[in-house]
Amino acid sequence: MPERDVVAWNVLISGLVKCGKFEDAVNVFGLMRKEGLVKPSEATIVTMVNGYIQFNRFDEAVELFQEMQIRGVKPDKFLVVSLLTGCAQSGALEQGKWIHGYLNENKIVVDTVVGTALIEMYAKCGCAEKALEIFYGLSKKDTASWTSIICGLAVNGEASKALELFSEMKQTDEKPDHITFIGVLSACNHGGLVEEGRKFFYSMSQVYQIEPKLEHYSCLIDLLGRAGQLAEVEKLIDDIPSEDNELIVPLYGSLLSACRTYGNVEMGERVAQRLVEIESSDSSVHTLLAHIYASADRWEDVTKVREKMKDLGVKKVPGCSSVEVNSVTYDAIT
Repeated sequence: MPERDVVAWNVLISGLVKCGKFEDAVNVFGLMRKEGLVKPSEATIVTMVNGYIQFNRFDEAVELFQEMQIRGVKPDKFLVVSLLTGCAQSGALEQGKWIHGYLNENKIVVDTVVGTALIEMYAKCGCAEKALEIFYGLSKKDTASWTSIICGLAVNGEASKALELFSEMKQTDEKPDHITFIGVLSACNHGGLVEEGRKFFYSMSQVYQIEPKLEHYSCLIDLLGRAGQLAEVEKLIDDIPSEDNELIVPLYGSLLSACRTYGNVEMGERVAQRLVEIESSDSSVHTLLAHIYASADRWEDVTKVREKMKDLGVKKVPGCSSVEVNSVTYDAIT
């Protein structure tokens, strides 16, 4: 092209981001700024900020957002929501607080969309009380905001409060969706509320016409397994309407873990046989099976499991956590 205006640059950058070629988009964006012939527009910067968040380069997204402030570019609420979502995913509480402060300073209205993002950010960063404060401050609460606070309280171990809010939600015109029930069942799981968990699980289809998904089965199975209801768990897994065996593997993993906890070697072997037939690549399943055999002093079977892992190319994946120090997030392998 003999001349490239800002529209041409934007279309190219946006197209690269949408096609997953973000590194190329970064290079083009850098070239655009280096040439200096065309200044990046607000749309260009918004596209790049969203791209950085989408491709887990949150620090660069914040850096570019701060550059927007220097240039006097006013972000729309959807960009702010993207940034808050990035803070939630990375656990960057200080950055999230800074964005919240920016909203207040610029008198940007905290509606249900922005409010839900703030609730999720504070909850995922461990600030349940602040999330509640935002929730109660919303003039209008939709299904997403109710769901966000219920899930946020559940992951922070506030089971009673989460279920209390779910009861309040049922008195409104907003209807729970399948994500809401993930939060409700997680709350029951954290609180060890077996009867309540059963009731909520079966009410999904019977009351709300919501067919449970694997995530809901997983919550209930984990709850029942922790309570030692192993036979019920096994039957529940057998009744799951799924043709993809690989999707069932994590559920069998939960049952295996419960078998190990309660010393039920017989059921553990039965479940293990099913997993052998599936030939799962899930390292945790193979590891649990080896532990169950070890607890029964069946060391030859332990060796077979380890050889099977080697044949399948299965390796134990290390855990990963993160910590924020002086507004910088660090990953730690465990």
